[in-house]
Order: sequence, then C-alpha cells, then structure tokens
Amino acid sequence: MGIFELGTGMEISVEIVYAAFAILLVAWLLIDIFKRRRDGGDLRCRELEAVEQFTVLFTAFTALSNVIISILYLGFGFYEYWERRIITSKSVSLSMTWILATLVAFYSKNITHRKDNRLPLVIILWWVCYCIFDSLSVSIHLITRFRSIELPYPWPEANVADFASLPLSVLLCFNAVTFSRSTKTHADLETPLLQEKHESLFKDSTLFKDSTYYRDAGFWSKLTFQWLNPLFSRGRIEKLELSHVPSVPASETAKYASSLLEDSFGKNKNETLNLPKAIAYAVWKSLTINGVFAGVNTIASYTGPLLITNFVNFLSENHDDSGYLQGLVLAFIFFFSKTVESLTQRQWYFGAQRIGIRVRAALSVLVYKKSLSVKFARSSNGKIINLINVDVERIGDFCWNIHGVWLLPFQVFLALVILYRNLGAAPSIAALSSTILVMVSNTPLASKQERLHSRIMEAKDSRIRATSETLKSMRVLKLYSWEPTFLKKLLQLRETERNWLRKYLYTSSAITFLFWASPTLVSVITFGVSVLLKKPLTTGAVLSALATFRILQEPIYNLPELLSMIAQTKVSIDRIQNFLREDDQKKQIPYQTSQASDIPIEMKIGEYAWETIDQNSRKPTIKITKNMKIMKGYKVAVCGSVGSGKSSLLCSILGEIPRISGAGVKVHGTKAYVPQSAWIQTGTVRDNVLFGKDMSKEMYEDVLEGCALNQDIEIWADGDLTVVGERGMNLSGGQKQRIQLARAVYSNSDVYILDDPFSAVDAHTGAHLFKKCLMQLLSQKTVIYATHQLEFLDAADLVLVMKDGVIVQSGKYKDLTADPTGELVRQMAAHRISLDQVNPPQEDNPIASETSQLNQIEVTEEKLEGPGGTGRFSGKTQEEVSETGRVKWSVYSTFITSAYKGALVPIILLCQVLFQGLQMGSNYWIAWATEKSRDVSREKLIGIFVLLSGGSSIFILGRAVLLATIAVETSQRLFFGMISSVFRATISFFDSTPSSRILSRSSTDQSTVDTDIPYRLAGLAFALIQLLSIVVLMSQVAWQIFPIFLVILGISFWYQAYYISTARELARMVGIRKAPILHHFSESITGAATIRCFNQEERFLMRSLGIIDDYSRIVFHNSGTMEWLCIRINFLFNCGFFLVLIILINLPKSTIDPSLAGLAATYGLNLNVLQAWIIWNLCNVENKMISVERILQFSNIPSEAPLVVEDCRPKPEWPMDGRIELTGLDVRYSPSLPMVLKGITCTFPGGKKIGVVGRTGSGKSTLIQALFRVIEPSGGKILIDGLDISKIGLQDLRSRLGIIPQDPTLFQGTVLNKCRLADIVKQDKRLLHAPVSEDGENWSVGQRQLVCLARVLLKKRRILVLDEATASIDTETDNIIQGTIREETSRCTVITVAHRIPTVIDNDLILVLDDGKVVEYDSPVKLLKDSSSSFSKLVIEFLRRSIQE
Repeated sequence: MGIFELGTGMEISVEIVYAAFAILLVAWLLIDIFKRRRDGGDLRCRELEAVEQFTVLFTAFTALSNVIISILYLGFGFYEYWERRIITSKSVSLSMTWILATLVAFYSKNITHRKDNRLPLVIILWWVCYCIFDSLSVSIHLITRFRSIELPYPWPEANVADFASLPLSVLLCFNAVTFSRSTKTHADLETPLLQEKHESLFKDSTLFKDSTYYRDAGFWSKLTFQWLNPLFSRGRIEKLELSHVPSVPASETAKYASSLLEDSFGKNKNETLNLPKAIAYAVWKSLTINGVFAGVNTIASYTGPLLITNFVNFLSENHDDSGYLQGLVLAFIFFFSKTVESLTQRQWYFGAQRIGIRVRAALSVLVYKKSLSVKFARSSNGKIINLINVDVERIGDFCWNIHGVWLLPFQVFLALVILYRNLGAAPSIAALSSTILVMVSNTPLASKQERLHSRIMEAKDSRIRATSETLKSMRVLKLYSWEPTFLKKLLQLRETERNWLRKYLYTSSAITFLFWASPTLVSVITFGVSVLLKKPLTTGAVLSALATFRILQEPIYNLPELLSMIAQTKVSIDRIQNFLREDDQKKQIPYQTSQASDIPIEMKIGEYAWETIDQNSRKPTIKITKNMKIMKGYKVAVCGSVGSGKSSLLCSILGEIPRISGAGVKVHGTKAYVPQSAWIQTGTVRDNVLFGKDMSKEMYEDVLEGCALNQDIEIWADGDLTVVGERGMNLSGGQKQRIQLARAVYSNSDVYILDDPFSAVDAHTGAHLFKKCLMQLLSQKTVIYATHQLEFLDAADLVLVMKDGVIVQSGKYKDLTADPTGELVRQMAAHRISLDQVNPPQEDNPIASETSQLNQIEVTEEKLEGPGGTGRFSGKTQEEVSETGRVKWSVYSTFITSAYKGALVPIILLCQVLFQGLQMGSNYWIAWATEKSRDVSREKLIGIFVLLSGGSSIFILGRAVLLATIAVETSQRLFFGMISSVFRATISFFDSTPSSRILSRSSTDQSTVDTDIPYRLAGLAFALIQLLSIVVLMSQVAWQIFPIFLVILGISFWYQAYYISTARELARMVGIRKAPILHHFSESITGAATIRCFNQEERFLMRSLGIIDDYSRIVFHNSGTMEWLCIRINFLFNCGFFLVLIILINLPKSTIDPSLAGLAATYGLNLNVLQAWIIWNLCNVENKMISVERILQFSNIPSEAPLVVEDCRPKPEWPMDGRIELTGLDVRYSPSLPMVLKGITCTFPGGKKIGVVGRTGSGKSTLIQALFRVIEPSGGKILIDGLDISKIGLQDLRSRLGIIPQDPTLFQGTVLNKCRLADIVKQDKRLLHAPVSEDGENWSVGQRQLVCLARVLLKKRRILVLDEATASIDTETDNIIQGTIREETSRCTVITVAHRIPTVIDNDLILVLDDGKVVEYDSPVKLLKDSSSSFSKLVIEFLRRSIQE
C-alpha cells in the first residue's frame, strides 16, 4: 500500500492556493457551459475563430503546454509511488489543477464566443501564480543547495517536474501578455469584421494586401516569428493565394531597394561604376546586424563542446549537494547556450534572406531599366533573361554565404582553443594540420566540380535554346513531320548534358565522402599524436574533441563551396556590371523635342549600320545621301525589293540603329511605330489597343472600325476583353497586325512609322486599312509606311525608293513613274506583269459597273483557324494547372522506383545504418577505453578506433556512389518521359500552353531533379536514421529518455503538419510568381523599340516593380515560415536535451556508464540542429517534389495518333497521282464547339493547281489542318490516291506532303538555298554557311519566306500546300517565285491559300468557302464570267486598287 503524505507549514499554504485555483477553474467551466446552453449556442463560434486568425496558433500552443505540464506532474506522481510507495499532496493538487487548466485551455480553443475574444482571466491568473511559485521553488532549491541557509519558513522542495515545467510556464506568461496586447491592437479590426457575414471575411484581400504583419510586430513577435501566425491560420482554413499574402516591408520593396542602390552609385559619381561597392554601401547596416547574429551563433554553438568535459567529469565523480548544484548549473548553461544558438541562427538566416530579397529586387530593376534604355539590339533577349534568372539570383544567394568569409577562420580558431584546453598544444597542431590537409584535398575536387557545373550549364543552355526554338515552331515541325528528328537532336543534347552530370555527381560523391570522413580522419590523427606523445587522454577530453570535430566538419566542407560561390558571384557581378556600364546611346535622342512642328522629320546626310562582331569591317546598312524635310501631314511611302533596307531606314528615323557618321534624323513631336513582326502583349485586346492611355469610347470605336477589328470582336466570346496569349499565339498574323495598328492610331501621335502594315491582310482588308486608317483617321498626321503593295504608292505625297540601303529615288509618284530608267518603273513593270495575269470577264466596264458595290464588300482576311484561332474561339489561354494539397504518394513512389525499380534503395539505407553504427561504436570505444579504470594498450586503443572509423568511411563512400548512380538514372527517365510526351502532344496543347511553362519544367524543374531532390530525399532518410540511433543510444543510458522523445517527436510532427499546408502553397507560388517576371522582361525586351517609341518606359517599369514585389513577398514569407517552424522545433529539442541532462544528473552513479552517458550528451548537442534539419527537410522535400509532380503532369499529355501504323503503311512511292478526295468532311475543334467544316465534298485532281479563298472563319486553314491531320475529322473522310489518310500513321502522311506555312520559320544554323536567294547569299562572304540566329532574327521576313520556299521545293513532294507563302515578298520577286513554283511543281498537286489575286488567278481550279461550306468550286475563267460570284468581287477590288498606279 502507498502512503499519502501531507505537506507541512508553508507547503500546505501553497497547496491550498493550488486547490483554490482548481475550484475556480471548475466553477468557470461549469458557468460558461451553462451560459452557452442557455443562449442556445453561438453559431458563429467557428466563424470568429476564423476572424481571429492571430489567436489560433497561440491557443494551440497553450493547450499543448498545459498538456505537457500535466503529464510531467502525473508522471512524477507515478514515479514517486513506484519508487517510494508514497503519494504527496503536492503531486495530487498540482496534477488536478493542471488537468483542469488543460480542459479550460482546450475548451477556450474550440468555443470562443466571448465578445472580447480573450482567454479566461482565471487561467491567466493561474499561469502567473504558478510561474511565481515555481520560480521561487527552483531558486530557493538552488540557493539552499549552494549555501547552507536556514529559511524562516520551510518552502516546498523543487523536484524534477518543477525544473522541467519552469520554461513552459514562463513562455505561457509571456504569450498571455503578448496575446492580450494583440487583441487590443486588433480591436478596431475585430468589431467591423464581426458584423459581416463569414463568407465575406476572406474575400476582401485588401486587408492582407495593404498590410504587413512584420511591420506591426513587436520584439517578442519578431524574435519568435509569431507575426506569421495569422498567415498559418488562414492557410489551415483555405488554399493560400497571392492576395492572402501581405506585402513585404518597405525596405524590401523593389522601388526602395533600387533607389537605394542607385543612390549608392550616385555617391561615387567620379568613379567607374563599381557594383560590389554600391551593393555593400546599400546594405551595410543590415549586413552588420546580420554579422552580429552570425558571430553570437558561432560562439554559442561552441559552448557545448567546451563544457562537455566538465559534464563528463561531473558524471564520473561522486558528488555531494554542492556538486549536484554544479550539474544543474551546467545543464542550465547548456540549455541557455542552445537556446541562444537557435534564436540567433534563425535571425541570421532570415536576415540573410531579407538582404538577398533586397539585392535581387534592386538588381532586377536596374537590369530592366537598362534593357529598356539600351538600343541597337546589343544584348540578346536570352542574355538578359539569364542575367535575371541566374546572375541576379546567384548574387542574392551569396548573402547567405557572405559571412562565411570571416566565420570560417573564426570557427577554426575556436575549435583550436577547445582542443588546446583539452588535449594540449601538439594534438591541437596535429588537428589543425589535418584540417588544412582535408581542406586542401577538398579544394581540387571542388574546383573540378565547379568546372563540371559550368559544362553542365553550357550543355543545358544549348538544350534549352534548342527546346525553346522547337516549341515556338512546333506547328511547323508537325506539318513537316520533323518531330522525331528534332526529338533525337534534343535527346543528343541531353545525353551530352547527362555525361557531364554523371561526372559532376560522382565528383560530388567524393566530396561527400570527404565531408563525412573528415571528422574521422582528423580525430584519428589527433588522438594518434596524443597516444604517440603519451599525452593523457580522458573520457571528457575525448568526447569534447569529438564534438569539436563534428562542428569543424561544416567549415571544412564549406571552404571549397565558399570559394566556388565567391568565384561564381564575381562572374555574375562582372556580367551585370558590364551590362550596366554599356552606354545608354541616346535613351532619348538629344535633338528630339516633344513640341510638334510643321516639319516633323528632318533627314540629314548620314550613314547607319547594325552592330556586328567585327566592328572594323562593318559596312553601312543605310546611307542617306541628301538632306530631306518631311512636312506635317505628309504620307511618305517607302518601297523596294526584299533586303533593300526599308525596315532599316524606318529604324534610323526611330533612332534604333547606330549612326556611324553624319547628323542623323530629327523627329519633332510624339511617335507611334508598327513593326513588321507584330509585337503583342499578353493581356486583353483592349489593353493592347489602349496601351496605357485612358479610354475614350468614341475614339476607341472609331479606331476599331478603322482597323477592321469590329468583326473579329463580335465573333470572339469575350469581345475586346478576349485574352491574347503569349506572343499573340491565338491570333492570326492579320489580327496581330491590325491590333498593333490600332494601338498606334489610338495613341494620337504626331508621327506614324508603319513597317509593311498591309502584308498580312487580304485585298479587301488592305484597301479598308489604307482608306479608313491612313487616309481618314490619320489624314492630319505625318505617316511613313514601308510597303510591297505598289498600288498604295499613288496616294502618297512622297515616295522613297530603296535599293542596297540607299534612297535611289525620291519624289512624287507621278514624277518617279515618268522616269523610264528608274528603279520604281522597273518594279512597276513586274507589278504590271502580275496584273496582266488577272483577266476580268469584261474588258471595258466591269470596274465601273461594280464600283458602287465595293463599299459594301465585307472586309475579309486570311486567318489561322485553330483552337485559339478560329472565329469561334473564346480567346483564353489555359491557366496553369497547379496541384493542391499534399504531394501524392504516387509521385514519391514513381520517383523512387524510376531507377532500377528501386532495387538500390535498400542497399543505400543499409550502408547508412552500418555507417552510423560503426561511427557510434568507434566514438564509444575511444571514450570507454580512455577511462582511468581501463587497462587498454595504446596500440589496441588506436588500432580498433582506426578499424571502426575506416569501416564507417567505406560505407559512406558506397552510399555516395550508389546515390549518384540512382540520381543520374532517375533524372534521365523522368526527362525522357516528359519530352517524349510533349513532342507527341496535339497541336491544341501548344496553342493553349505558353512555351514558358514547358521550358520551366525542362530547365528549372529538371535541374532540381538532376542535382537536388535525390540528395534531399536521401538526406532526410539518413537524418532520420541518425536521430533514431541517437535516441536509442540515450535510451540505453536511461529508459526515461525514450518517452520524453516520443512526446517531443509527436509535438514536432504536429507542428510540421500545421506548417506544411501553408508552406506547400507558398513554395508552389514561388515558382508560379517567378514566371511572370521572366515573361514580362522577355516581352518588354522584345518590344523595347515600340515601348521607347510610345514613351511608355515608366509604365512598364511600374509594372515590373509590381511583379518583382509580388515575387519578393512570397519569398519573404516563405523563408519566414521555415524559420517559424525551425525555432519551435529547436526549442522543443533544447527542452528535451535539458530534461536528458537533468535525468543524467539525478541518476545514481552506480546505475550509469559515464562514457556512454557522456557520449549520449555529446550526440545530444546536435539534437536540435538534427531535428530541425529533419523537419525542415521533410517540408522542403515535399516542396521540391512539386518539381517531380510538375514534370509528371507533362508526362501524361493526350497524344496524337501514332506516327506509324505498321499494319497500314502506304507504298514508298505513294502518292503517285496526288488526287485528293473530300467526302462529307465535318471538322470541329472540340466536342463543345460548333462544326467549322460542314459536309465538305469535292475532289482535287492530281497534278492540278487549286486556289482556296473565302471569308474570315470560312474554314480555309481548317481544311489544310484536316489534310495534315492536325485536327482529326468528326465525320467524313479524306482520300489521297484512294487511301484513307485516317488509317495511316501521321509520319507516313505528313512526310509525303509539302507545306509552306504563313509564318516563315528558320532554325539556328546556316543557309542552303534555292529560289531567288543567290543575290542575298553572295553579299555574305560565308555564302551558304551564312549564320541564321535564333528565330532567324538576322534575316528579314521576306528573306525568311524565300528560305522556307526553297526548303520545300527541294523536297520534291507530289502534293504541296502554300499558305500565304509570299506575303512579305515584293511583286517582282513574287513573280519570279510563282514562275519557279510553276516550273518546279508542274506535275504536282498544289493547294494555294493566298491574299494576292495574281497568286491564284492562274490556278486550274478555285475553291471558295463560306461558313465551312463549299460556295464555289470551278476554274477561275468560269467564275470570273459570273460578275456576281464571290471570286469576281475579290478580283474587282484588287483591280480597283491596282489600276490607280
């Protein structure tokens, strides 16, 4: 039987107080429940919990703290009964009171319907009262143990439970005060929210957007990251979105950071731009504070190894009461130092992240400003994107490592001090020498790793460049059936990258081996020297040295990484510095005035040339040989053959081409520019037209009418709010041209510069644009327009004729045509030949008779019809699909089993277990063998230690090599699965998916899979094994430790589960918010000339600041949430370590092995770091696995029909005749959309030329796509030479057909040509090896079309499709091309879709489509005889325009 013991005197008084609080807590609970029942319950309890988001985490913490303290006292009561068979009144009263307090805490957490939303006063009073009594008990206990002092009244004696619960009770009191203050602070927010419905509470994102939790936080909140509690509360309730995340503090905003950096440049006006100095000047205060945290953290981390000797000595000796006090003091110092270490480390890391955010934002803004101001296309789009994506990120990341420069020697110095104190001078020198040896041996490996990393990046750049080019031209590749060839090319590039990756990872394996083997090597050498010199080794000194070596492991490993990081950062700084140092080259032309003038353009004699690699040998692109003034209101036409310099002349007027001599061109007034290659922003059609200007309804409608956009807007489901995809990909060429023309007209500028605005539109539309836009809306404006359509020259006030970069003729149209030897007359002769092909049915009167009808002829235009391009499309680009919730286990299992079906995974885990066991065994052996009572020879001591340590190192090497093998194989399999799936996807996938989404998976996500995820996943498994082994070791010393760690682990995983729902969405948002920055930068750089011309730099800069801040706020709060978790996990394990030390102190000496206990304490020093690493890695692995999830998303895309159907392969010579039969052909783009082609039935005879014409949305391009099976028919069939094309493979079909699409596509490489390219090629000494840059940007649009034409003609296909193949070619060249086509395709079936009537007038048959049906299908001669036919109307309109010349 047990004995119940009552306290005496003061003890009874204190216990009466405890009992009184127990009664008060019961009373409050009963009264509150009675009130709730009487009121019928408050239905808004849960709603208010959502409103008071900042209370959720606090209430959870208080409830858990109460549970822990209750368990401590209950456990101690059971322990007393078990050991001494007594039950004390103190244990009973405290256990009961804390259990009741726990009930009240949980009740308060779940039922919060009080108006002030505060915790019950009774529980706060209990916490404060208990904290005071407990503090007095512990303090008096320590004082009486230290000195023999008689107290007037006996105070209750403190026990282990009192000591353990003291930190928690103090925290409860602090949190109660903080919570009370926060409820006051938010009182003004609470009242109006309580009056609103719950549904509206979270819809109002302005509450979060316009505030910052961090700015309003107090000292304690910032120290413990409590300011993030509301964000976690929200993340638990609903999926986080950008609007839910508060803005960053003012110091981290892009505007403030960039202005600070610019001010730093301003301080050094007399010096050359020095970027490192400017950055240092801008952030020196934050860096200094951060350095203080880093220094304090380092000192605190070395306190444990310094004192472990004293603790082991304490455990080894017999001790009286004063000695017991010494043990408690040591335990408290350990706890205090670990707490300081945790707090400072969290502030250090978070501070470094803040500095990184600031630096990244500032540099991004500077690069963006510079890229908009630098003219003449000096830097490629790709280079600037790399500056932002790679270099700026690297400089920002270096803020994490910058303190390593001075911390590394400081850490080595502290380690030497501890070693000298414990082992003496010689072993310390030996340790230093071996440390330097390891560092030196690591350095060449790190250098090799860096070189290999550079090779990987070069190979990756090549692969990404090829991938980008391929994705942009995927439609062309599919039409040509080139996907297998380009896929093979990409896989070859990936194989090169993989070879470098394999070498890199195996080198990393060697470095990993050195990292884990370095403490072993250093300890073997150090202890070996001690043994050789017969230096006495004690258990305490050995364990202290081992703890020191373990900490020294980090700087040894970090030195080469730090040197590599410094080198890489220097390269990045130099790259950005060189970019920023480039001359601005007339950001605003000095002589340009904002005042409009009667002479808006003055052209002076001068020479202009595009920059080339060889600056000495560059020839002038443009020569202006005489002065010229263009008067206000003039319409100036610029004409000339392909490559004559028309676009370059317009660029010289804009100031976008370098002037190498002369006075240049002066432009007075505002300008508007329409480039030949349309530049369309991602956004709505209305946004593109307004381009930052305010909406004027009347003017806006006039502009839409003038630019023939009304019909398109009526067809689109969302009208002018239709979203334009990336690069206008869901618009036809003509629509893009007309939208950017509308943008220019709406700007109401003084001078308009239009580069071939009529090439992408048909005859009707071109006439409409010329009449309505140029001659009416812009009648009072000065307009310079380049054109191939010579029929538009007559209305010009001045005509400039270009040839070889020189204006060879200038003057009135009539004057120039009067010169029979002039260049214009030569071009007109070619135009006349073209017109002669058009024979109207009546010779004298058809034009006059039909003129009255012309104004009613509907404007039509050839248009790319597709899922995003038909007249029936909604215009929406598909939003990026983001998974929600946890990453599915199937993603993990797919990743783990990708390589060798997961066979190597258990072997790697076994290697880790054996390594951990042998390492612990070697440490225990040397600690045990160095005890005074052991009689172990020196040879045996060091021999067994070397044997065990060496064995552990071998397993580490095996683990590292096997892991590298798995990493290479896994990444390759995932890449192959994704890229194969993408290449086999339907064309609708590419229409609705911006290439940036595919590229981000192919670059960023693939890089993460290559070098990051395998090591993070393995690191998590290894750390778990390490933690379990430490817990098992500690439990061997004292079984009581095991349940303590179970509780701590349980709470840790609860915290992790609470944290992950918010952190996961933030991690997803980091990737998603990075893409808009790159997209905006890329888009702005591409359209820089247009942005500068419209003076829109400021607006685009503000947009850039906004999206950079959006990214920064996600990164800021994402890093903050990580620190929030780590600080709590660290504190939990620090408390656990403190309890372990208390248990070790209280255990009788006879029951423990001092060596084992000391080893447990030594390993326990790393417990907080290890557990924080596990929880952090657990969360980070899930965040990183999102990359695998994203790659797998694109590994299961719906694919096209098979490339080859083995059972139904056509003969090698198929098609022989080229006869095409369409039978009842029905086509729709998706089951939810209406039919585009409706029952088309006709036959294209073999060897004939067929022209296809029709109105917008009539189905012309759909017909071509159905022929190539880009879209599968819904009904009917297509037969080629009697073979149903739906039965054969896509490659067999497409490879036998030829097509020239509307958009000319070139790939990087050199030229091999035919077809009017001889003159162009001869101008370049490299001839057919003349380079073609990315997207063929160094060739004009006309030249690119010639190359595409030559490419197809060389293929000699029996069936050839021309989709507006000569739109950007002058008439003379077009005539030659048409002749070449007739000659080269005399025996072929040629299907031509064209806007130029001469292109199809001589065809054998003309097919006219309308609304997806056949309207007319006959020979052009027969169709022209009927003046009411649709085809006749097209011809008459063309002649009406052309006859004016």
